[in-house]
Amino acid sequence: MIRISKLTALALCGLVSSGPVAAQNFTTAAEVRPILGMTRDSWVAIREYGGKDLVYFTHLLAWRCGLSEIRYGFNGAPPSKSFKMEKCHEGTAQPNAITGDNVYVSQPQGAVSEVRVKLIYDDGSSEEARFNRKAVLQ
Repeated sequence: MIRISKLTALALCGLVSSGPVAAQNFTTAAEVRPILGMTRDSWVAIREYGGKDLVYFTHLLAWRCGLSEIRYGFNGAPPSKSFKMEKCHEGTAQPNAITGDNVYVSQPQGAVSEVRVKLIYDDGSSEEARFNRKAVLQ
């Protein structure tokens, strides 16, 4: 194992960077699409609570600023229902912050066997995925 000092490590980091890196707020389709593509398995989660299935969209809401719409459908239905998203907090340090509590859809417990999700990005493109209950049950 090679041991280097913190100062040397910082100097090496400066050599690797070719200049200042622009901060990204992740507020456009181009910025959030790659992240959502890599985290597809986390788009939704189902939790059984209080005799209900709570279908959570929290992960998608954390990247909503690059989205214009989240659509969903249950049990083979096309993703045609629109999930109401909180507006993006443009001009703040955390534009994707979730400040409300509208993060899930409630259904009778055991009623959701499959969730279909369609993302509509702010550039008009879309992406769709299907999730089996077992795969997303928390």
